[in-house]
Amino acid sequence: MKLDGCRALITGASAGLGREFARLLAKRARSLVLVARRRERLEELSVELSKENPDLIVHIRVVDLAETAQVQQLVESLEQERIEIDLLINNAGLGDLGPFATSESDRIERMLLVNMFALTLLTRELLPNMLSQRRGGILNVSSSAGFLPIPEFSVYAATKAYVTSFSEGLRAELRGTGISVCALCPGPVHTEFTQVAQRKTNTPLHPPGAEIVYVSATNVARIGLEAIEHDRPLVIPGLVMKIGMAIVRLLPLAVLRLGSGISAKRTRLQQ
Repeated sequence: MKLDGCRALITGASAGLGREFARLLAKRARSLVLVARRRERLEELSVELSKENPDLIVHIRVVDLAETAQVQQLVESLEQERIEIDLLINNAGLGDLGPFATSESDRIERMLLVNMFALTLLTRELLPNMLSQRRGGILNVSSSAGFLPIPEFSVYAATKAYVTSFSEGLRAELRGTGISVCALCPGPVHTEFTQVAQRKTNTPLHPPGAEIVYVSATNVARIGLEAIEHDRPLVIPGLVMKIGMAIVRLLPLAVLRLGSGISAKRTRLQQ
């Protein structure tokens, strides 16, 4: 889809990738709906974008995507105010790094609700209008973690496997309708995500020396927008990650299991 003049909704817009999506789209979009939990950050971003782009219409919505009622209220407010959306960027996501046996049930529930249910519900509610207009785009921020079994990150990786699979299936379903669907599958990115996901007592997700695989948040957002504009089904930012994930997807599951087992054992020894 063409991004010029689009009307976009971005979840997780207060920081990280979401904020970069907003900054890049502000130069081209007609309107933006910025969704996140932190009102102060949303207001700061809204002021920044409006100052630099006087013709841009910016709406902010303070929503906890782990609360289904709040997601429904968001959709209802868009309908009531006649705010049309033709580009949905499902960016919000939560992680939890640590042994599954010691994970907090509330944290698991919130992760499942944000990463999968809210993403699915927003897509379901906003898709019909896109279909009626025969124009639209859905960019789902997944993760390269979804291609792998990752010890101590198993629930998060599983939610991202869902996002990638859902995106592929929906894309096939919408072929010929004028709606583009893309799964953006980054590897490590310097955002708040890792700090929030990491428990106080566990080892770092990305050990020293892992910088070679990092891609900046700005570049990841730019690559994602280019992908939806060029109707690409799936994109992995960064040459190193792209090559690595291509190899991973060719390996037999038995080899991946072996590698995951070795990694898990090494992690236990380090703790």
